[in-house]
Amino acid sequence: METGVPLAPLTTLRLGGPAARLVTATTDEQVIAAVREADDAGTPLLIVAGGSNLVVADEGFDGTVLRIATSGLTLGGTRLELAAGENWSQAVAHAVEAGLAGIECLAGIPGSAGATPVQNVGAYGQEVSRTLTEVVAYDRRTREIVTLPNEECGFAYRDSRFKQDPARHVVLRVRFALEDAGGLSAPLRYAETARVLGVEPGERVPAATARETVLKLRAGKGMVLDPEDHDTWSAGSFFTNPVLDEAQFAAFLERVHERLGPDTVPPAFPDGEGRTKTSAAWLIDRAGFTKGYGSGPARISTKHTLALTNRGAATTADLLALAREVRDGVRAAFGITLTNEPVTVGCAL
Repeated sequence: METGVPLAPLTTLRLGGPAARLVTATTDEQVIAAVREADDAGTPLLIVAGGSNLVVADEGFDGTVLRIATSGLTLGGTRLELAAGENWSQAVAHAVEAGLAGIECLAGIPGSAGATPVQNVGAYGQEVSRTLTEVVAYDRRTREIVTLPNEECGFAYRDSRFKQDPARHVVLRVRFALEDAGGLSAPLRYAETARVLGVEPGERVPAATARETVLKLRAGKGMVLDPEDHDTWSAGSFFTNPVLDEAQFAAFLERVHERLGPDTVPPAFPDGEGRTKTSAAWLIDRAGFTKGYGSGPARISTKHTLALTNRGAATTADLLALAREVRDGVRAAFGITLTNEPVTVGCAL
């Protein structure tokens, strides 16, 4: 155990004050022991792995920070099992090299495998909930290891039971059922990916080609970690895409037409009965917050309007001030309140 350890180096934003205590666990047994010790003592507990989805307060965390550094990748047939601490992007590469499909378009997403079910991580037409079969977790309420099948995980758009009740389960392992498509990808669901590859949505391409294409697309948007590129000093997409009911969408269209003209057609994607998803990036840009917006040490990425970045000397307070400015500006322009995707620790938007 270490004390007074800065948390900034453990996050992709490079932000956050010190942890009162830091414990690094390399086995499931060590993870469980650290959680039980904190729970028995009534000590606040923060779980950290890749740190790609955390916004930690400048004051730090007055409790125990458990850094999950477990390892283990098992592939049998089309079944893939990953320890929570495994690097997600490397796991995707391994699956593609094995000729399996289903997660190739999730390449380049930073962070650990154990974090993927929490946010129901998704990108370029794929979500982990489509291939994940089970989550093995430590249940802090019953003090037992439990195996939760997909249907009990409460998956929704960037959401799950693990996100809704973060204090209950600590993810230990994740299991997936992938597809043996002879080296081909799953059917492409994302229009941009299909367009770049010169195929129609629904078609398949070599899985390795799909992965490489997604990595290039992500890199072009500053979404692949690079210590020399401050556009990647972010938590990825800072806001989720809003999902609107029929009345909300009608009111939104009215605001769009008032502001941008009657011929303006905003992005709109069906999201279940009576619901429509629109683009947070489009809203941010049309509200006047363009790429590179800001004059301080926290600014919008020069490559993607959804990423709020640390230009090297920012504080968490700087980042949150920018996030509030963007959120309030979008609300004033379009009547929609954006929701932050990263988890905030000791602070709030």
